[in-house]
Amino acid sequence: MSDTPRFMPNCPMPAMSGDTIELAHGGGGLLTWRLIDGLFRPAFAESPDDLTHDGAVFDIGGVRLAFTTDSYVVQPLFFPGGDIGSLAVNGTVNDLAMCGAEPRYLSAGLVIEEGFPIDDLRRVVVSMRDAAQAAGVRLVTGDTKVVERGKGDGLYVNTSGVGIVVPTSPISPRQVRKDDVVVLSGDIGRHGIAIMAMREGLGFETTITSDCAPVAASVRALLDAGIDLHCMRDLTRGGLATALLEIAAAGCVTIRLDESDIPMSDPVRGACEILGLDPLYVANEGRFIAFVSPECAERSVAILRRFCANATVIGTVADAPAPAGAVELRTIGGVRALDMQTGEQLPRIC
Repeated sequence: MSDTPRFMPNCPMPAMSGDTIELAHGGGGLLTWRLIDGLFRPAFAESPDDLTHDGAVFDIGGVRLAFTTDSYVVQPLFFPGGDIGSLAVNGTVNDLAMCGAEPRYLSAGLVIEEGFPIDDLRRVVVSMRDAAQAAGVRLVTGDTKVVERGKGDGLYVNTSGVGIVVPTSPISPRQVRKDDVVVLSGDIGRHGIAIMAMREGLGFETTITSDCAPVAASVRALLDAGIDLHCMRDLTRGGLATALLEIAAAGCVTIRLDESDIPMSDPVRGACEILGLDPLYVANEGRFIAFVSPECAERSVAILRRFCANATVIGTVADAPAPAGAVELRTIGGVRALDMQTGEQLPRIC
């Protein structure tokens, strides 16, 4: 589940209490983590490995399949570099790729508010079609619902996807191990800043375009090259920092990064400074991290640079002395411990 915080079986959370749920608009962060770990995981998880990854992997008749689902409520619906339609397709395709799967089929459910312009709906549908073709998947089934005016915020989209798992070894947070190298597929922060600038009508000197794109081809290139992949995660809601914290907690490891190694465009860096945002928590929709064995790090970077010139190594996995589940960022001033946010820095970016 790409934009739903993953279950954290090894990171105990305070129990929920009371009869109401208070969440930041758009969800995400520590509060949603508590909701999922305290309510949904006990109800649905059958083993410690369940519900800790971007999708479920299972066997049917000797064929290993990956399955994932996600809902998209982004505002605005159209933004530089994409729209809710391409976002929905690419987001689900990318979740399947993070499981090591070749995406094959998608479903789509559209919740349409009464009075929504048909021209805008047509634009979204065409965008979904084009994104599916570009990603090499087929959209084979779906559903539409119309809700009363004022109760649907224009348009919501849910997409689910099925893919065939390529590697024989599992790819999941629990496979991360000491001395693994963390490889980032490209620069961070562009999707979240593109949404924020469009939503708030901010006029930067340079238009920041979302990185919304499928990553399945780059993942398949890593697999075809025989890269020893232990885990992958796309950097959607909550950005790089949240993805690393989730993996560190699920895998009971410590991840150490160097801030100077993390690629970021100057426009994104400048926008974050102006807006008071931490770029490590800003969402991406075409970037992922891969945990690979040390001997595969250099080859992994070379492969990923065929798709994005600034793919690079940003960190390593360690054990003691830091506690399991920690993410440490080396900065000019020392070492900073990254924490799960208590609210959503950029609500409704997906």
